[in-house]
Amino acid sequence: MTTTATRTGQTTDDDAATASRVTDTSRRRVPVGVVVAIAMLGGLVATLVLVLVVFAGATEPVITGSGLLGLASGWALLAVLTTRLTNQPQRWAAVPAIVMSATGAALLVTTPSNDVLTTAGWVWPPAALVLAVWMVRAVRHSMTSRARWLLYPVIGAIAVTAVGGFVESVALTRDETRAPGSSMPGRSYDVGGHRLHLNCTGTGSPTVVLQNGLSETSPLWSGIQARIAKTTRVCAYDRAGQGWSGDAASPQDGIAVATDLHTLLARAGEHGPYVLAGHSSGGTLVMTYAARYPGQVAGMVLLDSASPHQYTDQPDFPGTYAMMRRLLPVMPALARVGASHLAQATASTALSPSAVAHVQSFATSPRGARNMRDEHAQLLNVFAQAQALTTFDPKPLAVVTASENANGTKGWAAAQDAMAALSTNSTHWVADATHVGLLDDANASANSVRAITEVVTAVRTGTPLVSR
Repeated sequence: MTTTATRTGQTTDDDAATASRVTDTSRRRVPVGVVVAIAMLGGLVATLVLVLVVFAGATEPVITGSGLLGLASGWALLAVLTTRLTNQPQRWAAVPAIVMSATGAALLVTTPSNDVLTTAGWVWPPAALVLAVWMVRAVRHSMTSRARWLLYPVIGAIAVTAVGGFVESVALTRDETRAPGSSMPGRSYDVGGHRLHLNCTGTGSPTVVLQNGLSETSPLWSGIQARIAKTTRVCAYDRAGQGWSGDAASPQDGIAVATDLHTLLARAGEHGPYVLAGHSSGGTLVMTYAARYPGQVAGMVLLDSASPHQYTDQPDFPGTYAMMRRLLPVMPALARVGASHLAQATASTALSPSAVAHVQSFATSPRGARNMRDEHAQLLNVFAQAQALTTFDPKPLAVVTASENANGTKGWAAAQDAMAALSTNSTHWVADATHVGLLDDANASANSVRAITEVVTAVRTGTPLVSR
């Protein structure tokens, strides 16, 4: 009886073990390719949610750090799911998961400055490239099915990113915008906590002051400045965070920009009266300056300017603004790996090769992308503050509208008319031009030169502008 009981018990244990193996085998019947696709898709979705939803609008370190955490989750899923559900466990995937999550967490905690991130650009690309090579070898060793071809493009993207990051680091060392003073026309002045670049040429009165648009730099005005300098004094400058100017402690609204410019002109020994010329969002900035310092401003030129009421009067703007608020914070991180250079360079016929190079180097740099993000984040404040200028009467005011926006942007033409109505002494016409062409195209920028010259003449002579 004892022997029989023992054998019966052993048989029962053997059956249980066999059932366990059968159950374990059934768990491993999920095709490894399906698991790989789920893991990589899960990592991509996690990255997009973290970057565009959870941390939307954050700084570059936070965007990069959260993106790395999202990508790490994909590799962690690959390690866990292939081990539990397939016969081809990919335990090696825990390594990139740990590396990416540790790096991402460090960025979120320390939030390093732009200079630290730029220095790190000499360290992480070779490390990422070594990791990518190791991952390829790990895949070849542990995955026997064709599913490996789902992983090779992902690993290839890591390698491409590493190469792009190294190339961008090399480019940044040659970027004169990172070394204020190098090949810099004019001078820089301390305006309280940071330095601003100012370049004034020509002689005569009134002095024309040129205001950049969103994330533009002073060389973009160089063709116009050279022509205006033949008749009067003209000054171009870079706001904080742009071109040869230093960075401010935080993003600036219109009042901060006006205060900086007022201090800059005083420190440089420039004297009014001033004719202010602003392009794009720079138009709303000169409106704020004119409202705060009316005694200094004798005339104004708005070149395809944004409107102080753009958010409410242009039906498509709120949606565009909301979308850009999510996308622009991603751009500094993309610029850090050289992605900004993939954009086609703008053709320019009004600028010298050196000016074009400077404009392009800033526009494609992480610093330029960060400046655009910061300035865009302040746009609604800038617009609201520009509304303080309710009248410019009877001072001369010229408004030039680019046909690109007049014909293609809802509400743009009406907004331009409304700005021209700020003064009874105004002139307004639509130029056959693109938005930026009013500055960098030789033919279209002639409209800008004419508008500035007409306002300067009106200020000098006291004669009214010719209405069009």
